[in-house]
Amino acid sequence: MKNYNFLSVILLGITLASCNETKKGENTLFSFDNSKFKEQYNPKETLSLEILNSNSKTVDSIIYYVNDKKVGSTKGINKLTFELKDQKLGYQNLKALVYYEGQNSEATTRVELVSDIQPKLLKYTIVNTYPHDIGAYTQGLEFYRDTLYEGTGNGTGNGTGEKGISSLRKTNYKTGEVYKKVELADKYFGEGITILNNKVYQLTWQNNEGYVYNADTFKKEKTFTYFKPIEGWGLTNDGKYLYQSDGTEKIWIIDPTTFKEVDYLNVYSFETKIKAVNELEWIDGKIYGNVYQKDAIAVINPKNGAVEAIINLADLKKKITQLPDTDVLNGIAYNPKTKTIFVTGKNWNKMFEIKVSE
Repeated sequence: MKNYNFLSVILLGITLASCNETKKGENTLFSFDNSKFKEQYNPKETLSLEILNSNSKTVDSIIYYVNDKKVGSTKGINKLTFELKDQKLGYQNLKALVYYEGQNSEATTRVELVSDIQPKLLKYTIVNTYPHDIGAYTQGLEFYRDTLYEGTGNGTGNGTGEKGISSLRKTNYKTGEVYKKVELADKYFGEGITILNNKVYQLTWQNNEGYVYNADTFKKEKTFTYFKPIEGWGLTNDGKYLYQSDGTEKIWIIDPTTFKEVDYLNVYSFETKIKAVNELEWIDGKIYGNVYQKDAIAVINPKNGAVEAIINLADLKKKITQLPDTDVLNGIAYNPKTKTIFVTGKNWNKMFEIKVSE
């Protein structure tokens, strides 16, 4: 096994994608020549799109589509070469619209596009250690105007095993003091948060809804429904759009006004999907993401979903108070003033300010 793939397996605990997931075309009149396809491709490669004409029909032309976008056409049964360099990672749905003898017919199949990036292992140093509410089941963490905002879920805490209450908090990160807090009803499990245009966006886990608050007053301004039935996990923004994870390998790009899907990413570390991407943070044009139940942060390219680097924070768990219900690393907040990253976990009694380097 290559070193970088081994690194991904150890730190992110990923499960290798199953082989041979190419979906066979369902059309019987025409079909893609799947014998020409590999199990996986990388962005430096090209696809040779070619149709089998087993019934010897007279073909006039073929229009080819990748993920429902027209990529070219040919006369007759000629093949088409398609470069993968600008495609986002994940399955590429291929379609051929074949015109023959005054009629038309479709052929479909798919191939998987994986990353060719070798993730780097980044180093970190602890700059400061601060107190963190051991009862906070951290789901979201973000700085805004040098103040730390935190979203929590109703997990257990304080070593009591009792269920807590989901909340949105504004805190003094140096002392752990909570300046302001609003709690969710018991039936709602709070998830990721992000702040954009003086509004705090907060997700819920399985209720298919989220909330918009005024960042100063915490007054709830809106309740929104997810654009499709998914779970709410992590949330961040790039200054224009929201980025929402849902427990799979997907990160959805959402319009913050209409809450409709703009696009999505599939997260891959080299040749493998990374599922359970959790709390998210936008740092210098990259998405930093916790992976649920793993002691590592993945640094993700938002243009294609490739994991470019990994930060192994396993040693931090040795520095916190161990409780029967102490949960996993979760919570990433970038402070642009200090240019440092703050990390904590669910029911951790400490938060760590770190500097990351190669």
